[in-house]
Amino acid sequence: MSVELETVLGEIKILQISQEASIQSLQRTYNEHREVMIEQMCGNLNTNIDECDNNYVGTSGGNEQYLKEEMCRSVLSILNKFDNITVKELNEMKDEVISIKGSVTSSMHKCTSLHNDLSHFHEIVQKIGDNKELCLIASIKCKHIIQQALTLLGKSGKVFNVQSITKHNVRIPSDKYVCNIRGICVLPDGQVLVVDWTHQNVKLLNQQYKVVSHWDVNAYPRAICLITSSEVAVAVNDHDSKIHEIQFIIVNQGKLVGGRKFQLQHECIGIAHHQGDLFVTSGQELYTYTLNGKQICSIFEDRSFEYTGTNHGESILITFVLCTGICLAIVGKRV
Repeated sequence: MSVELETVLGEIKILQISQEASIQSLQRTYNEHREVMIEQMCGNLNTNIDECDNNYVGTSGGNEQYLKEEMCRSVLSILNKFDNITVKELNEMKDEVISIKGSVTSSMHKCTSLHNDLSHFHEIVQKIGDNKELCLIASIKCKHIIQQALTLLGKSGKVFNVQSITKHNVRIPSDKYVCNIRGICVLPDGQVLVVDWTHQNVKLLNQQYKVVSHWDVNAYPRAICLITSSEVAVAVNDHDSKIHEIQFIIVNQGKLVGGRKFQLQHECIGIAHHQGDLFVTSGQELYTYTLNGKQICSIFEDRSFEYTGTNHGESILITFVLCTGICLAIVGKRV
C-alpha cells in the first residue's frame, strides 16, 4: 500500500505541474495572438497613411480634399473591420481561454486536495508498521482516495476484458424452489462451490459446472470464502432463530464433508480470509477472528446504511453474488 501511495503521489504531482504549465501556455498563446492582431491592424493603418501621403504630394485644391476624405474612409474601414471581425474573434478566444482555464484550475484544485489527502495517509502508513488491523483500516480509508486519484489520472485500478459468459443450472432433484445463490468460491483445481440460500446448502460443481455434491447447513448460508486449497468457510445466518455461525467445509475427492464450526454473537452476512485471519461482517461492522473462532477485534463500522460492510477493498473482499438458480461462469482476461 505504501508503494501504491508513493506511485500515485508522484503521478498526481506530475499532473499538477503539467496543468500549471498548460494554463501558462494557454495564456501566453492568447496574449501572443492578440498582439499579432493589433500589429496587423497598425500595419494596415500605417500602410494606408503612407499611400495617402504619397498621393498627397503634388496635389492641390479638390484633389487634396478628395485624398483626405479617401484616407478617412480607408482608416474607418480598417477600424470597422477590426471591430467587427478581430475584436469578435478575440472575445470568442478569450471566452474559450476562460472556460479552459476554469476547467484546468478546477482539476488543479482536485489534484491539490487529493495530493494532501494521499500525503496524510502516506505518513500514517509509515507510522503503522506491521500492525495488520491498522493497516487494513488505513487501506479501507484511503482506497477511495486512491481510486479518485486514478480516475483523475485517467487510469483504472484493474481492467478486465470479459471473453465469454456461460450459464449453468445448479438445481438438484431435492430442490423444491428456485435457487438463490448468495456466494461463490473457486478452488485452485477449477471446482466451484456455491451457497444456495433458499435450500440452505452448499453445492460443489466440477470443472464442467455439474453439481456433484452438496452439504446442508442449519440456517441460511450468506457467503463463502477459501481457507486452503480444499477447505472453505461459510457464513451461516438466521436472524429470527438467532443462528450466527461459521461453518467449515472440506472438499475431499469430489465430496463435501462438514468440519468444525463456531458461533458468533452478531449477524454474519459476509466473510473473507486473509493471512490466517477471518474477516466477518454483520452488515455494518467488520470483525476479525482467528480460524479457531476467537474474536480479535472490531475494526470497521459504518451505520450510514443497512449494508455498508459488504465490500472492503482489494485485500479483503466481502460481497454478495445474487442469482436465481443459475451459476454464471465468467472467463476474464486482465489487461
